[in-house]
Amino acid sequence: MAPRSCENGRVPQWSITLRIVQPVTSAAEPGVESVVEHSPCSYRARAWWGDRLVAESVAAVRVREPGQAPTLYFPRADVRFDMLQDEGRRVTCPVKGSGELWTLDGKAAAPVAEWHAPEEDADDGLVDGRDALWTFTEPAPGLDWLADLAAFDHDRVRVELVDTVAGEDPRDATIKRFPTWGDAADLIDIMDLRAAGEGRYVSVIRPNPGRAVVEASQILGQAVVAAMRHAGGRRVVSAHLVVYRVADANLPLEFELEELSSGRTFSTLGVQVNQAGKRRASGTLFLDVTAPDVVRHEAPPPPAAGPYDSEPYDMSVTGRDLRMVDAAYNNDSAAPVGPPVIDTWLRFRDVPADPALHAGLLAQFTGHISIAAALRPHAGIGQDQAHRTLSMGINAISLSLHADIRADRWLRYHHHSTFAGDGMTHSECRVYTEDGALVASFSVDATARGIAAGRRLDDRTAI
Repeated sequence: MAPRSCENGRVPQWSITLRIVQPVTSAAEPGVESVVEHSPCSYRARAWWGDRLVAESVAAVRVREPGQAPTLYFPRADVRFDMLQDEGRRVTCPVKGSGELWTLDGKAAAPVAEWHAPEEDADDGLVDGRDALWTFTEPAPGLDWLADLAAFDHDRVRVELVDTVAGEDPRDATIKRFPTWGDAADLIDIMDLRAAGEGRYVSVIRPNPGRAVVEASQILGQAVVAAMRHAGGRRVVSAHLVVYRVADANLPLEFELEELSSGRTFSTLGVQVNQAGKRRASGTLFLDVTAPDVVRHEAPPPPAAGPYDSEPYDMSVTGRDLRMVDAAYNNDSAAPVGPPVIDTWLRFRDVPADPALHAGLLAQFTGHISIAAALRPHAGIGQDQAHRTLSMGINAISLSLHADIRADRWLRYHHHSTFAGDGMTHSECRVYTEDGALVASFSVDATARGIAAGRRLDDRTAI
């Protein structure tokens, strides 16, 4: 297990290289520059101890230190301190200062299928309440705002965000377990490539202390954005990408476009994707100004439940609603078998009025579920084994866009795996609107094979 933050009450015995954004001098280590980034949480936050609500707030604060997962801090006034016990123990952090540790009274049942206690705390399904919450009563200089806040240990107390905004249909509200990866706005920012010269674009990064591997479909979506920006006024109608080296999510990606042809209606672009001086992926994109129909037909959508009759699924991004038809996907190798088909509804709450971003966001999700569809008919195997006992990953994606895309409206991804064998899987998939219009088709080729005997993988690479 990776070292935990100093917020477990023990001063860490490892060194951390800190990225300086706004220098703050820590009182615990005079002269050492550090940074604690904090921002208001725009969603209602809750903390649960078993089935008991121990905190609820609309003014929580997201706090992040370099190299650590984010922590959610609650205003002290919104915490049920009457359910907590102060045993006089202190917490000392070389970055944030010193304070108090609190325990929750007695023991509480762990929520089934949502939370697992650390092994050392397990006791017949009950969880020891020690070190459940901390407060920094003597924060380091420059961090005075911490004094009015308190944070729960996210491994022991279930902290969640109610993902909805004022005026929204109550059916659109979903629950996201904290810590989250981030918000849809963060994902959109990553997809929104920056121009870096003629035919060159660069991505921004969002530091990730966990599995810092860039998804193949993210690279495809970014390539779609770059191509549509380069050939303004034309829509990508066909995109093909092969990924042959792993890309690090903590480093920017560089996209180099080569104009292979450009006429009055069609354009063809080659794309090379580089990172840290090495090529990671290559592809081609075909763009068109489109034309009136001469003929038209489209494959009708197979029958399936609508988005509000499907099961919400938490993929750790607020502002993006994801739902599984018939709860067909749960990432669990012990799940019941079924046909090699998974239907997924997806919608972003807010997307800028940029056709390239809408198309890129559709492409970004094409690599998420197709391997799971291929594994579904096979008992005892699932994506929870990925990067632990099985090597899994997307090798190539081919995408056809049949219409302008609206990623802020419901899109149904119909994933159908047509083959699995020889260490590979293949899926042929379609994307429909809520009213049944076919707006995209894509195919995915992926690796699914055992890991060599004796080889050990770091848990940080696991899904």
